[in-house]
Amino acid sequence: MPTPKRTTTEILKDVQETLKTAELGFAMVTKGPTELKLCGLRNLVVFGRATTFVLQNLRSTESEFDRWYAKYREEMKSDPLLVHFKKLRNELEKRGSLNLSTKVHIKAFSFPQDLSRFGPPPPNAKSFFMGDRLGGTGWEIQLPDGSTAKYYVNLPQDISSVSLYFPESPKSHLGKEIIGKSIEVLSRLYLGYLQRLVREAKERFVQV
Repeated sequence: MPTPKRTTTEILKDVQETLKTAELGFAMVTKGPTELKLCGLRNLVVFGRATTFVLQNLRSTESEFDRWYAKYREEMKSDPLLVHFKKLRNELEKRGSLNLSTKVHIKAFSFPQDLSRFGPPPPNAKSFFMGDRLGGTGWEIQLPDGSTAKYYVNLPQDISSVSLYFPESPKSHLGKEIIGKSIEVLSRLYLGYLQRLVREAKERFVQV
C-alpha cells in the first residue's frame, strides 16, 4: 500500500520534535563539564540543520511554501553565522570532529593542596593538566606499551573555568555585530534563529 501523504500539521510536529533535540543539545552546551558541551554542540549542529531539512517537507502540502521560504534560504546562504553552522555540520560529516580552541581562566588553585579535590590519581599517573585542546582537565597516564593517555576529571568551577571557541568565528548575524566568540554565544544566536523560523512557519501555515 502507498504511504499516506502527511499533512501540514504532521510535518510541523516532526519539525518541532527535531528542533527539540537541537534545544536539548544547546542545554548541554551551556551546562555541565566540557565533554557534555562538546556532545551538546554536536547535537545542536546536526539537529539544527536537520530542522531546516524537515521543514522543507512542507512544500509537498503548501503551494506557497517556496515563496515564503525564499527569504530564509537566502539568509542561510549569505549570513555569516548561519553559513558557519552549515560548515560545522559538513565538517562533522567529513571528519567526525570539530575544530575548537580553549581558554582557561584559573580563579584560585593551590598546588598540590587542591589536587585532592580531583579524586585519587589513576594508576601510573605522570602529570596533571588543566585545559587541554578539548578543554579537559585530568592526568596523563603511562600505558604498558610506553605511550600516554589522558584520564579526565571534572573541574570544580571555583577553581577554574574553561571556555570553548571556534578559531575562526563569524563576526555578524542578520546585519548586527556579534559580541563574544564563545560557543555558548554563537549557539544561542543560531538556536534563536531556528526557533523563530519554526514559529513563523507555524503562524503562516497552521490554520487556527
